[in-house]
Amino acid sequence: MIWQTSRFSIDLGRPKVMGIVNVTPDSFSDGGCHGSTIAALRHCEQLLKDGADILDIGGESTRPGSPAVPLDEELARVVPLVRDAVALGVPISVDTYKPAVMQAVLDLGADIVNDIWALRQPGALAVVASHPQCGVCLMHMHRDPQTMQAAPMVGDVLPQVLSFLELQAHNLLALGAQKEQILLDPGIGFGKTVEQNFALLARQDALLAAGYPLLAGWSRKSSLGAVTGLEVDQRMVPSVAAAVLAVDRGASVVRVHDVRETVAALAVWSAMQRVG
Repeated sequence: MIWQTSRFSIDLGRPKVMGIVNVTPDSFSDGGCHGSTIAALRHCEQLLKDGADILDIGGESTRPGSPAVPLDEELARVVPLVRDAVALGVPISVDTYKPAVMQAVLDLGADIVNDIWALRQPGALAVVASHPQCGVCLMHMHRDPQTMQAAPMVGDVLPQVLSFLELQAHNLLALGAQKEQILLDPGIGFGKTVEQNFALLARQDALLAAGYPLLAGWSRKSSLGAVTGLEVDQRMVPSVAAAVLAVDRGASVVRVHDVRETVAALAVWSAMQRVG
């Protein structure tokens, strides 16, 4: 299976590790660690040394309760880094829901739009559709970052998540996008309870019924803290475990902070697959 992006046709026959690069002062795990373009670029380079296949750059925190970032501020954070990162020779994803940011980074050569709103912001569908080769990740989010955990979803989340993602993919295809451009993300932690998040992991393979590859983003999430009692900076081991479980249940891409450890764990999983 191939994920078509602006500059790369990514072979998903082997699970891919997407390294997180937050250019933010307030992200829940590493806010402020890579605040300058120079520091963030060095982090990109380190993630590639650690084995990342894709880099995911974000200029706005979407942790529960996080305030929205003004457009000019997000552009000032993201654009200089993307301009440098596209020269690193790997697919560059940008985590944004703002159409103007999507347009700016795609014009600079970014490969993927990773949108927590699944292109529901006015103009977002049109921007992506106007770049017929770019990759896109459509994520399920209940409500918005300011309110999603104040009133999480109710009932069986899997059919709700699946129907939403199928609809958003259909809307993009209707504008001329190709199926090979699209990945789906169930949105772990985005308006779901701890139990619902783990239900999505346990039944994740059912999401493959939509016919698209899946991205899983469990890294350092609060649900891992809820079941382990570990603070966010101590959640590397449960994050790696969740990534391997997600891959074992069919995820093609895992979005992680701890790239080196995740790559090593997936090497063990892959070795088992080869002889199993």
